[in-house]
Order: sequence, then structure tokens, then C-alpha cells
Amino acid sequence: MSKLAVVAAGGTGGHLFPAQALAEALAARGWRIVLATDERGALYADKFPAEERLALSAATAKAGDPIGMVRAGVVVMQGVLQARKAFKRLDPAVVVGFGGYPALPALLAALAQKRPTVIHEQNAVLGRVNRFLAPKVDEVACAFPTLQMAKPAVKARAHVVGNPVRPPVRALYDVPYLPPEVQLRVLVTGGSQGARLLSELIPEAIAKLPEEMRSRLKVFQQARAESMEGARKIYRNAMVDCEVAPFFRDMAGYLRQSHLVIGRSGASTCTELAVAGRPSILVPLKIAADDHQRFNAKLLEEAGGAAVCLEDELTVDAMAGALNALLKNPERLARMAAGARSVAKPNAAEELADLVERTAGA
Repeated sequence: MSKLAVVAAGGTGGHLFPAQALAEALAARGWRIVLATDERGALYADKFPAEERLALSAATAKAGDPIGMVRAGVVVMQGVLQARKAFKRLDPAVVVGFGGYPALPALLAALAQKRPTVIHEQNAVLGRVNRFLAPKVDEVACAFPTLQMAKPAVKARAHVVGNPVRPPVRALYDVPYLPPEVQLRVLVTGGSQGARLLSELIPEAIAKLPEEMRSRLKVFQQARAESMEGARKIYRNAMVDCEVAPFFRDMAGYLRQSHLVIGRSGASTCTELAVAGRPSILVPLKIAADDHQRFNAKLLEEAGGAAVCLEDELTVDAMAGALNALLKNPERLARMAAGARSVAKPNAAEELADLVERTAGA
């Protein structure tokens, strides 16, 4: 019987996509996989290579809310008991956590049973759950060379492996970036939070571009459901060819054909832009915990791969100006593409799988 790994992750794409990439790498090596997440995770787990999914009780509470924290603690302990019972049945060789509160019960149960443990931090800032677990687990892996909010002892032993990406995105590392010639293809992503700003502001900014440029544009835009018709109307009136949808499942396909990407700076977005070698305009989510999106964007910005617009400085005119300056300069776009690719870690899934196997004694 092959060894089994429990992969525990919060219920967002930012947690689950890298978890899936690791799971696929381990499965290719003969491992069996069990996924521990919450109900939200089911939205992203349809292609997760797991033979079983554990829905563990988990909760969070705001700082300064003692009653809420006590209630959350009770729920988490219920999840720990559920995980301990499941682990006695499954006997995992290793438990790997990707952050988010649904990962906490699984890791606490593994620590209580003295099972090998690994955590992976996707962002440039150590998240709250991983911050709590980092001193306790066997190994800490991270995506960015900087790891804000981590204690010196944790930073000193962290393995910078990058963020695992799904195979279709990994394949883009070997695809050269071709600057625009006639058609200008722009991809607009929103992220799972705070998408309204981009859903509504980007079409207005694009409508302000020179007519000659608009006639050459093809825009692929993720937009909130309530913003989709408004975005389509603005593009239609501006004579801009567009495809507007709430979610693009084939993100690798859209990245491949895009000359410029506009989006938030979540960990998955930044990682995929680097691996794909695509220039971008990034708008860090202002309310992101510990301002982690600004730190994520900093790596691409310093490498020359991204222009960063902070929310407080973002206006329709500012975005229109940034777009005009980039889209009329294919040489600069090519330099930005090379800058983004220079900080890519395309083999992150394999490097993390190597670490997991070493930790498990495989």
C-alpha cells in the first residue's frame, strides 16, 4: 500500500490551487492523497486528486472579540477531535498545511499524534494560522524570499520553494512571450475578494484610451455577476471587443494569449504571472490581512515585471494613463515579461514534494 499524505488547506483558491499542485506532484510519485478543507473548498476541489475529503470543523474570530474567540476555539477543538479520529483510521505518513483556518485542526491533530508535519506559506507575509503553527511543525516552506511577520528562528529555517502552480500554468514557463503587433490582448482578473473596484473601474479606464488603440483591443475580464452587464455596455459603447465572465476556468489559456494582465496581487496571481512571464498592472487589495498583497506585488515590481497602483491612488484617469503608456510600448512590455519570468520558480511543486517526502522519511 502506497503512503498517504493529508493535504490541509483553507477554502479559497489561493490556498487550494497550490495544495492541488502539490497533491498532483505527490500522486505522480505514487502517493495517496486525502484533502482536509471546509465546505467552501468544494468549489475549487472538483479536480483535486484526493481519494477522500475531510470536512473538519473550523472557525475564526476577530481580534478583540473574546466571546467569539472562545466559540471559535470550541469549534476548532471539535475539528481536532474529528481529525484525530480520521488519522487513526487513515494513518497518514505526513500532514501538509497550506494555511487558512480549515487547515488548523488537521495540523493540531497531527502534532498531537506526533506525525510528520510541513506547512507552506503562499504569501510574502506569514498568515495567522501558519504564524501560530510555524514554531511547532517539522518543516516550513514559503513562496517568497521575504517572509514578513515571521520570527527570526522561523525565517532562518524556512525553505524558499516558490508557490506550486497547476501543470497547465507550469507549461507556460517554456512558452516565449510575444509582444503585441496588431491585436492588443488584455486579461483582467478580480480575485476572490474586492473585485468590484476592478470590475467597474477597468472598463471605464479602457473606454478613455485613444480610439486607434481601442480598435485593436481584445479584453478578457473577470467581473462580479452584478457588474457584468455594466462592463459589457461600456465596452460595447467604446467599440472594444470583449469577453466578460465571472470566472475563467482555463486561466492558463487566457494567460498564454495575453499581452498584459491587470489584477490583484494575491499569491497565486503573482506566482502565475512570474511563471507565465506576463507583464502586469497590480492593484493590491487594501484590506488584505497584514497588507500581504502589497508585499506580494513588491517582488514583481522590483524585478521590473509589474506596475503597482495602490487603491488610494487609483482613479479611472490614472489607470487609463498606465494602460496607454504600456500598450503603446511593446518593447517595454517585453522587458516586463522578462522581469516577471526572472523571479519565477516553475518547479515549486516538485521542490515542495521533495521536502514533504524527506519529512515523511520516504
